[in-house]
Amino acid sequence: MALYMKAAEILEKAEAKQGALKTLVYDSKFPHIKQLFALVCETQKFSAILEEIIESTKLLKQTKLGINLAKVLVYDLLIGRGLKCGGSWKTMMMKHRARMQAVLARMKVKQKVSRNQDLLPQSVQKLAGDPLPRYVRVNTLKTTVEDAVDYLKRDGFCYLGQATRLGDLSLKRKDFVRDMLLPELLVLPPKTEFHEHFLYKAGHVILQDKASCLPAYLLNPPPGSHVIDACAAPGNKTSHLAALMENKGKLFAFDLDPKRLATMSTLLLRAGVTCQQLAHQDFLKVDPDSPQFKDVEYILLDPSCSGSGMVCLRDGMSSADQEKDQARLASLASFQLLCLNHGLKFPRLKRLVYSTCSIHSQENEEVVTACLQQNPDFRLVPLLPQWPERGLDPLTQCLRASTTKTRTHGFFVALLEKHTGAGNKRPEPAVQMSEPEEMPLSPTTSEKIPAASEEKRPAASEEEEEEVEVVVPTPAVKRRKRIKKKKKAAAATVE
Repeated sequence: MALYMKAAEILEKAEAKQGALKTLVYDSKFPHIKQLFALVCETQKFSAILEEIIESTKLLKQTKLGINLAKVLVYDLLIGRGLKCGGSWKTMMMKHRARMQAVLARMKVKQKVSRNQDLLPQSVQKLAGDPLPRYVRVNTLKTTVEDAVDYLKRDGFCYLGQATRLGDLSLKRKDFVRDMLLPELLVLPPKTEFHEHFLYKAGHVILQDKASCLPAYLLNPPPGSHVIDACAAPGNKTSHLAALMENKGKLFAFDLDPKRLATMSTLLLRAGVTCQQLAHQDFLKVDPDSPQFKDVEYILLDPSCSGSGMVCLRDGMSSADQEKDQARLASLASFQLLCLNHGLKFPRLKRLVYSTCSIHSQENEEVVTACLQQNPDFRLVPLLPQWPERGLDPLTQCLRASTTKTRTHGFFVALLEKHTGAGNKRPEPAVQMSEPEEMPLSPTTSEKIPAASEEKRPAASEEEEEEVEVVVPTPAVKRRKRIKKKKKAAAATVE
């Protein structure tokens, strides 16, 4: 029963956006990780079908089970390999088995299909038939790409060289290639198990989707720079930034969740990162004018999002669910715009990367458009002309990623850069998604820098005043000495 309890717990955390499914599974320290991950992913994939079966049979009312626990039990009973528990739990589920099987059969008849797999949406079926490659980023803080390739070759893998087209990423057995775009990324066949591999355990490689590698790669902070990772956990992008910086400079990483931050600390330790400064803090409450961040020139912002680009989180939605999702998207977009506007307030900022693992324009192009209209001294940098999927018109400078066009999870990346001569540019009107009373228009960066300087001047003046206070008493001392001399002279005369 421990398997089902843990699977239900992870599904609840995933719904609360406390982390990606795989991260939550491997952080759980469950003794049978592969079994747990398979159950969680399959239950999530069939979620809409399982919910319909549970609702039709009124299973929750009759068993007093929670929805996620009911889903994992029903999945294994009807679709999986059978229940792996005994006692009262199995007796209870077997009591309702016939009714649930009848509902499942009626669903197949209604949709004119014979297999459980055929009940899934076409998009999910296509993904199941053509899974994504396993991407492995070489951690250059601990090794080189050449050494990693040699190690894998000695371990029985067959190196086919560098890929030149998307079709080269369709690999079989133990073949692997070097990515055609990202120089430190190796590509292996789907579902290649790496969590127990020496290179992973020693921190020489990071298991990271190709699209997730784009933000740090495109920001490309030089060694010695000061960088902020605004919403950092679980830490893959943070470790990538540190590798690009060669562990030189300062890397400020913020996250609100203490558990995710602790997990991130472990990951960074394993990866050999030493330039980081972790903070359990809300990025929106970080003061851009703090002396601590006066040299920050690069920011990576990957805020909370819907996660709609993650393959294992996609399933069918009812109309009611879609309405709830639209309300949630509006709330997320408002938060993302706040974060983006806040990031542009850092006085010495040169470049900021904004990314999400979402496929919705509401969280992507619309947020960036709103931000640019409110911050006219920043502009989009055209990214990777050879990348096959672009941002939606007119933001074609941005990148999108998808399972079909880039063989990755769904993703969005934009790079904003401060440009000169913005003071002569006429400000554009604010967009509709941002209400003035809730999200006031941010001043332009060209206005912020003088303001920040003005705020610092009083502090300097106070220091000058303190110095003056040390010097000013000197004449008074002289006067007191003169008075004493006069008194002595008068006393001498009296005598």
